[in-house]
Amino acid sequence: MLAWVVGLVLFWLLLQLLGVDVWDWLKDFWDSLTSMPTGYTATALVFQTGQTFFAGLSYYGILSVAYPGEVKVWPVIASYAVGVAMNGFLPANIGTFVTLFMFVAIIPSCTLTGAIAAYLVQKIFFTVAGTFVYLYMFLSVPGAFDISFGNLTSHPGFVLIGGACAAFGLVILARVFWAWVKKLWAQAKQGGAILATPKRYLKRAVLPELASWLCKLTVVGIFLAAFAIPVTLESIMWVVGSGSLANVASFTPGAVGVTQATNALALKDCCDVPHSQAVDYSTAQQLITTTWNQIVALVLILWVFGWHGGKQLVGQSYSDAKQKTEETKEERRRKKVEKMEAMGKTRREKRFRRRRDDE
Repeated sequence: MLAWVVGLVLFWLLLQLLGVDVWDWLKDFWDSLTSMPTGYTATALVFQTGQTFFAGLSYYGILSVAYPGEVKVWPVIASYAVGVAMNGFLPANIGTFVTLFMFVAIIPSCTLTGAIAAYLVQKIFFTVAGTFVYLYMFLSVPGAFDISFGNLTSHPGFVLIGGACAAFGLVILARVFWAWVKKLWAQAKQGGAILATPKRYLKRAVLPELASWLCKLTVVGIFLAAFAIPVTLESIMWVVGSGSLANVASFTPGAVGVTQATNALALKDCCDVPHSQAVDYSTAQQLITTTWNQIVALVLILWVFGWHGGKQLVGQSYSDAKQKTEETKEERRRKKVEKMEAMGKTRREKRFRRRRDDE
């Protein structure tokens, strides 16, 4: 964290030397931040806490069905809060891996595969919610439906061919991954056991996830209002959608910078908000909520696990998460090298056959 702060300060100094008036922007941003009414900030932090609590509660509902009698609610919520806090300043969503390894540590029968399965189950609702946001953004652009689908309706043959190719591709992908899925299914089905009872899944997982998502939308609305930006369904959806895209395309810890750029562009397109005002809003929201997430995680760790136990648990889980991330990167590099070698071998064989045919 210290290294990133120092690097950011040096970057700002470089921009200042190059003629970019960073100092004035920082002063204007600080004035905007300090001028925020206390009531707005306090209310936003309440709902930010609710977002973390309800999302953690959904994990408890999923894991308590998978491992009955072994799961306690507050350790699960604390583990989730640690992951949320770490994702605010660490790259590659390492915080999520930390949460999963903490689940493995605090639940006797839980395996990493089972924890990943619980993670995938927990993401079902948020994936559906994210899809709804993207569809809303797409359909809210005037004429987007006609532009995107006008050519398709006039060429049904191409639609059928494209659909057939897509179906064929899905079949190939399913066959490639099926063997891998069968190996993991024995452990994974335990982590996703709650899906076998839809009523229990809706009550213990979807309901708290819905509450968490609504808290997230409320936080966005409060900060928009604090910076005098119109609070409408459209503005909230565009901010949430652009923030989601920033997380996917991010190359910085916590998507810092990328989030501000996408939020500013979205607010300019949907609500004609000035760029500086949108950047101030986005920066303030990310700064305040990220700082608050650190505080919530620290308080929960101290309360649930104690200082020594919490430090040991988080430290070990973080080390395991870094190792897992490196293993994943190494596996990707290995597969890439193998693919390149296979392609090279195929090209050499083709050249050899052509020379032989020519002779």
